[in-house]
Amino acid sequence: MRIALLTYRGNMFCGGQGIYAAYLAREWKRAGHDVHVFSGPPHPELDEGITLHEIPNDNVFGRTTAESFDPQKPFSMLKPMSLWELGVSRFGVFPEMQTFGLRLMRRWGELQRRYRFDVVFDNQSLSWGLLGIQAMGVPVVSVIHHPLHIDREADFAIDPSLRKRISRTLYFPLLMQETVAPRLARIVTVSEASRAAIERYFRIPEKEIPVVYNGTDTTIFKPVRHVAREADLLFVGRTEDRKKGIGTMFEALSMLPEHVTLKIVDGRIPDHGLVPRLTRRFGLGERIRVVDRMLTVPELVEQYSTARVALVPSFFEGFGFPASEAMACGLAVIANAAGALPEVVGTDGRTGRLVPQRNARAMADAMWETLRDPEETERMGRAARARVERIFQWDQAAARMVEVFEEVIHAADRRSRAA
Repeated sequence: MRIALLTYRGNMFCGGQGIYAAYLAREWKRAGHDVHVFSGPPHPELDEGITLHEIPNDNVFGRTTAESFDPQKPFSMLKPMSLWELGVSRFGVFPEMQTFGLRLMRRWGELQRRYRFDVVFDNQSLSWGLLGIQAMGVPVVSVIHHPLHIDREADFAIDPSLRKRISRTLYFPLLMQETVAPRLARIVTVSEASRAAIERYFRIPEKEIPVVYNGTDTTIFKPVRHVAREADLLFVGRTEDRKKGIGTMFEALSMLPEHVTLKIVDGRIPDHGLVPRLTRRFGLGERIRVVDRMLTVPELVEQYSTARVALVPSFFEGFGFPASEAMACGLAVIANAAGALPEVVGTDGRTGRLVPQRNARAMADAMWETLRDPEETERMGRAARARVERIFQWDQAAARMVEVFEEVIHAADRRSRAA
């Protein structure tokens, strides 16, 4: 099968979408498929034999107008798509998903004549351009990791002001995604929790949405025995993402004895962001250690091994790579019973503990109960790794996704013959 994999941002350090694209591409290539990745910057690092097609992006969001113009190429922005991207970004619109799909659509006729792709797989850009690509005769399947509506609602919960509501509504391309998603050949997702959310926000019946769990590379994410323990608890993730629930985590830590410590790993902590503000509010300056630089994957694996228990206090996760990665590294996990986290961590208490969301007392109790019995904590960590090895493997995810592609291609063939 010849697969076109689209990811508007491709680097593995730009978030879960980069990890997702890189591993699926690798597994499809290993299974004998011809994989082409179409990516905007930052671009992915792909295994040998996987073709990368770079889709340009002016990256103007968050920059001043003066910063958007390259003095070495003063006329580079004087193109219709670039000017449109610059213009809408001045109003707080994040245009990257839209322009990625439109730029690709403009090239698609030539690309399809040259490569004859069997299927297009979109990594949740849900751009207008996908409708044009599908209209040219190749079925488009898209994954929705979780609806962006949930991110917007998390922001609203922090700041319900009218100004905030307007700015976040402009930022997220919800109208585009709500329009495009039901018109594609198939939508897939990564958890039962996300499937229910997609039906709610996109009005696509759950029965029409296959669930294909993500994988975690257990050959890379594994316990590192020579690393010293530096903290009791560990949080890995974007601390400025309001749905990550770090306020509850800080409050819970403040309820525990002073010798209990927390390490936070996030390469993008602003000087006046949530972490420094919450540290001051709860008086935790001596108990918080921050790793605020970008890490390589081996460095991240080592960080997991410097703690005893991982915390995932999110209000929603479509899957939750920090949970599955920590489990693969042999850590017990304390997580909110929210989103897909019960599906990843499990509900029987063998691999970690689930607590009600936004309940600092319950989280503090779970932290203390888990930490006070080191032998039980180690046993939970071993069970956590075994669960990941059994359920969350990338080769399984890739194979199941190919089954979805085959169903979609056969359905398209039947419609073509009937016409």
